[in-house]
Amino acid sequence: MPLSVRAAYRERLSAGDIRPDAAQEAALGALSRLEGDLNALAEPGFSLFRKPKGARGVYLWGPVGRGKSMLMDLFYDSAPIAKKRRVHFHVFMAQVHASIDAWRKGDAAARKARFGQSRGDDPIAPTAERIAGEARLLCFDEFQVTDIADAMILGRLFEQLFALGVTLVVTSNRPPDDLYKDGINRQLFLPFIAMLKEKLEIVAVRGPVDFRLDRLRGARTWLAPADPDNQRTFDRLWADMLDGAPETGATLEVLGRRLHLPRASGGLLRVSFSSLCDHALGPQDYLAVAARFHTVFLEDIPRLVPAKRDAAKRFNTLIDALYEAEAKLVALADVEPGNLYPEGDGSFEFERTVSRLQEMRSADWLERVRD
Repeated sequence: MPLSVRAAYRERLSAGDIRPDAAQEAALGALSRLEGDLNALAEPGFSLFRKPKGARGVYLWGPVGRGKSMLMDLFYDSAPIAKKRRVHFHVFMAQVHASIDAWRKGDAAARKARFGQSRGDDPIAPTAERIAGEARLLCFDEFQVTDIADAMILGRLFEQLFALGVTLVVTSNRPPDDLYKDGINRQLFLPFIAMLKEKLEIVAVRGPVDFRLDRLRGARTWLAPADPDNQRTFDRLWADMLDGAPETGATLEVLGRRLHLPRASGGLLRVSFSSLCDHALGPQDYLAVAARFHTVFLEDIPRLVPAKRDAAKRFNTLIDALYEAEAKLVALADVEPGNLYPEGDGSFEFERTVSRLQEMRSADWLERVRD
């Protein structure tokens, strides 16, 4: 039988894996309350004669590195419910859009095969029923709304999910009132915010310590050369930043194209130089990466020769995007920044990139907090 969320947290405290934090304690209280509520419901299941009932969920918000995902993982492992799912919010919404698309394009036989006996022309209800049939508890990491297509779907979708007894736990860098801030037709999104505040207990996790940043402090963030010792350091730092979270991957929609990044977890990305700079990616791709991830682990950065001028130019653009977004960069490279591209077309312009890389490896850069 798994430990309760409070016992699991105390175990990590005793082991020295985490330190006491008042903001985490407040969040722990809300998650413990939810754990008890789910126990009281005794997982009644779906019934033709009894309306399914969910519990009041929890919405944890605050800056990066405050332990929100760690707390949700502890809760998820201990949650007394069989049908549960933990998923990054972007992954979930991609699946929702795929389900809606399948409903709209499918004939009656295809709809029945995928959705059962659902009828009508509205894809939201059958999509919600399918989700609720697979998970009574949904745990979302990195909940944010920036896309108008998502914004227009969420209210109707979650109204159905809550009616079907689904319980929701969320981590986010933003409070509910800041979701889809300045978005197109935001007034149509406001009822969804009101629903979240009604159905979920809102808890700020805004402790003074950025625990992930602590892991980067004192560590070298530009590792060169790419020898076995530095590779081990790079791997160990990546594991420390994950803190046990799975690599769920991410897919970014850019100008109608999809950029798949398999080694991602929340706001963390691990990717090779070749994946981002040896292929025909452009500024919008790099802006999307910088907007989506607060920390990028970039490995296998080679010393660039004149024949690699296109890759050098893309690397320029990538670093510009990460710099402007104030993202953290951990790099595993063959050489130090000043020796990356010493000659060739654009090598003079590359000096600005070298300057930015030197700044991004500094302690002052790490102190910049990006939500």
